[in-house]
Amino acid sequence: MSFALRLALASLLMASAAPALAFDLPPPVDAPEIDGPISDPAGWYFRGDIGYNIKLDAGDPTYRTFDAATQTSTSSGFDKSRMDRDPAFSAGVGYQFNDFLRSDVTLDYFKSTHNGKSDWTKCTETNESANGYCRYDSQSVSALSTLANAYVDLGTYWGMTPYAGAGAGVSYVKWSKVSGKRGCVADDDSDCGGLDYSHSTENGADSWRFTYALMAGASYDITDRMKLDLGYRFSQIGSGDMFSFNDHDEFNGAFGNRGEDDGFTRHEIRMGVRVTGW
Repeated sequence: MSFALRLALASLLMASAAPALAFDLPPPVDAPEIDGPISDPAGWYFRGDIGYNIKLDAGDPTYRTFDAATQTSTSSGFDKSRMDRDPAFSAGVGYQFNDFLRSDVTLDYFKSTHNGKSDWTKCTETNESANGYCRYDSQSVSALSTLANAYVDLGTYWGMTPYAGAGAGVSYVKWSKVSGKRGCVADDDSDCGGLDYSHSTENGADSWRFTYALMAGASYDITDRMKLDLGYRFSQIGSGDMFSFNDHDEFNGAFGNRGEDDGFTRHEIRMGVRVTGW
């Protein structure tokens, strides 16, 4: 077979095989186009929490004894002082800056009862022949706090994100009225001020106080937009007034507030939910 004939035969075979080869190749696949970051953690979130005060300490609250004869007062501590441990509630709105940093503003509320007792002792003025004694009843207190908080998220592991944070703000503390069983004995009834002194009620005080908090805990991703948060919070509310002098003491010249608390130290276990808004 001549060379020219062999070349023509080879060309014919290649031409007939080309469609078969093209038929066997898979269709081309277009790669997806990516515009911007794959994920963006930044955005607003809303939160709600409920806490329990595993320890609520009011320090060493005091009350003043007024002496009408010298127009002076003496400060004394309660013989017994204890705070009830009640639940606390919180709500807020925040912003997640990136995977590691976020901040929020929260509104917190708690209410408790101070069980303060003063043993039978002279705790009122001596006015001529008058001598007094008293024993205090329990007194409730509530606090509404607003705090600006910042947190550092320490990475996510198996859906869990540990964090640490701190916050500062102010608290509006309001004490209820407090009553006590009181007595006044005198050779001359007029030395007791001419008032019924068997029972007396002092008005509760209210004030704004500096507050700070330290937090630690972990969140768990329930969904892409919802996180379950479990943590611990330590907070400190500054000291302030508890209650005023009673009418009898004010009649004899006393003024200002009679009781003063030593502030509130709170240790809370908290559980809440954070919901992202994006």
